[in-house]
Amino acid sequence: MVIGMMGFGTIGVGVYELMRDQKDLEMRYVLDIRDIGIPEATRRAEDLWEDPEVETVIEVMGGLHPAYEFVTAALRAGKNVVTANKYLVATYYDELLALAAEHGAAFRCTAAVGGGIGWLTALERVRRLEPVVALEGIMNGTTNYILANMTQGGLSFETALSEAQALGYAEADPSADIDGLDIMHKVLLSANVAFDVSLPAGEIPTFGIRNVTDDDVWNFKSRGLVCKMLGNARLEGEKVAVYVQPTLLPELSLTASVPANFNLITYETEYTGRMSFYGQGAGRYPTAANVVQDCLDLAGGVKSFYSGRARRVPVSNEIAHYRYYLRTCSAKKDAVQEEQWGDASVTRLMSVAEMKKLYDEILPEDPKVFAAAIG
Repeated sequence: MVIGMMGFGTIGVGVYELMRDQKDLEMRYVLDIRDIGIPEATRRAEDLWEDPEVETVIEVMGGLHPAYEFVTAALRAGKNVVTANKYLVATYYDELLALAAEHGAAFRCTAAVGGGIGWLTALERVRRLEPVVALEGIMNGTTNYILANMTQGGLSFETALSEAQALGYAEADPSADIDGLDIMHKVLLSANVAFDVSLPAGEIPTFGIRNVTDDDVWNFKSRGLVCKMLGNARLEGEKVAVYVQPTLLPELSLTASVPANFNLITYETEYTGRMSFYGQGAGRYPTAANVVQDCLDLAGGVKSFYSGRARRVPVSNEIAHYRYYLRTCSAKKDAVQEEQWGDASVTRLMSVAEMKKLYDEILPEDPKVFAAAIG
């Protein structure tokens, strides 16, 4: 199979290196505006979809533009597309899948969720036999690294974030990680595949960890709890709940023990119950490996997406309920408080939708508010 690739950054270099040993895959073009010093280099994007021998286009540029323009051009030309870009796929989900179907092209994005874990292909496989009813997990290595080091190493949020940036886990602007947007895109894609739906990204609430403090972590530890940043999705009848939130878990639970920048994602099915997948959620070679695996699947005859035709549904977070740890100076907490943990309140049982409404009301009064579900 002849391939053209867009991007030659961290992931692109990994794909290029791993693909050299694959006799069934030929890298013909690598698109980059820089002088990257390889014979396949091109600065002309059109080479990738105008060459009739190119069967598959890999997109590892990242971002929305010009990735969107290049990917849609490739699909319109009937080229298969493999991407690691969760932001792109989550934003243009319906359009990209429709274009692929219209032009007889395959569309795969296994590396977009879970890096090297192969999570989306696991969902695809289990769905052939039984319905998936829920999924949850650690889907972002940066936030897990920060929370693990605050819990186990006694670091402040600022110090743990600085270490994550120095190690390359977090960007100079870490907002997408610590505010939950990265996880939101991943849990949206996971829910779409698991439940055969198409969810609107703008309706998925994200409670981040930007405001978590040393005192919060001490509060959790003194009660045998560990804070983890989780993406969640649940199907009840025709309703789908999807949300991202810090969650307090018993310290001896499997998810609470996940270290450093690792991911752990779990699905629950109707017949066989819970199944968990653990591994590197990011990084050059883990992510690149799933990009190359997608290409090998295509070369082996795979032509479909992971799920069937998706139905458009709203997010229904009134079906998911938790008690919440809520630290705020706003008097609005009094209406929902059930008990006190140090300077923080613990709320009565409330839906995620209700908590989101309360959080949005508190935030203008108290920009340092922090909320975590008690799992």
